[in-house]
Amino acid sequence: MRGTLHEPLDFEVIATDLGFPEGPVILDDGAVLAVDIEGGRVVRVEDGKVSVVATPGGGPNGLALRDRSTAVVANNGGFLWTTVNGASIPIDHATHTNEPPGFSGGWIEEIDLQTGGVTRHDSEFEGRPLRGPNDLVFDAVGGLWFTDHGKGRLDSVDRGALFYATPDGELKRVAFPLLGPNGVGISPDGSIVYVAETHTGRLLAWDLVEPGVVAPSPGNLASRHGGRCVVATPYSFDSLAVEEDGRIAIGAIADGIVVVTPDGDEVDVHPIPGDVTTNIAFGGSDMRTAVITLSRSGRLARCRWPRPGLALDIS
Repeated sequence: MRGTLHEPLDFEVIATDLGFPEGPVILDDGAVLAVDIEGGRVVRVEDGKVSVVATPGGGPNGLALRDRSTAVVANNGGFLWTTVNGASIPIDHATHTNEPPGFSGGWIEEIDLQTGGVTRHDSEFEGRPLRGPNDLVFDAVGGLWFTDHGKGRLDSVDRGALFYATPDGELKRVAFPLLGPNGVGISPDGSIVYVAETHTGRLLAWDLVEPGVVAPSPGNLASRHGGRCVVATPYSFDSLAVEEDGRIAIGAIADGIVVVTPDGDEVDVHPIPGDVTTNIAFGGSDMRTAVITLSRSGRLARCRWPRPGLALDIS
């Protein structure tokens, strides 16, 4: 494995005081949608101004557009928050717990971007509540991939999973168990689905034989979830976005943006010191505008990316 440690990323701040932002999406008009996990809200950022689109509550964690007027949100159901050095973080350091008192589960919800109306959808699978839906992406046929990251406590963490909701609403658990599945994305040709694991720093991949259906596992007990490890790193991974050429750009929490080639041979690091880097999204006329969530400081940042990002599938 080789790679480059770049100079700290040069960016401009386009919004502040966003609580704990994640899930950015760049709209056609240049405005940005994002979620504020701590505030339980969905916001729109345009020309430096922040407006509230919806307030679903819980812990809106990831956002994707189903169509131009509808967003779908992965809602983790809420975190336990504490303040460290003046910043809110989604965990209690003393107990290493992020599960709030009375927690009952998370869900997938639909947001009407015109009215702010919220409609809940999936909240359980085979009778078991979802423990922390985190990130999501639509495929070319309108199916929805999402991760269930779960919650952590002093002595245990939930075993997470990768789910697929078909266009007609059937929910399938495609990969289980995973250790902190977070970011999810699809390769440019639609043949691979990727997941970044927070707890292990691994980027995992599953080959697809058709939408929502992964290729049969070789039966390797070292990979009970049926995927393959593209690369294992020393980083803690959050959400991800795929570039037009197939590279995978991942928010690496304490280390900025980590970019991995599809074969895992090259791992480049774009540092963002002094913050928590959670998400990256691409947009603009040439798809080289990158918007990054700096969650510890509650900021949205924008920069010029070296390569075009992959245009997402929107109805």
